[in-house]
Amino acid sequence: VAKDLGLQLPALREGGVRLLDKGRTQYFALHRQTGHLVTAERIDREQLCEGVQQCVLRCEVIVEGEM
Repeated sequence: VAKDLGLQLPALREGGVRLLDKGRTQYFALHRQTGHLVTAERIDREQLCEGVQQCVLRCEVIVEGEM
């Protein structure tokens, strides 16, 4: 995420970047040391997308301040 947005790692460590998942469970997290997008919770496809062939989880990256 840091590389894709052109951010330096100190900007991530300062808390200027947040992830928003739609729904109650936060499935993704931002690793503050590396800037990688990681899974924060076990993702059970059968439970989330029962009966759907294509399963998509969406999240938003919010960057506070200037880019």
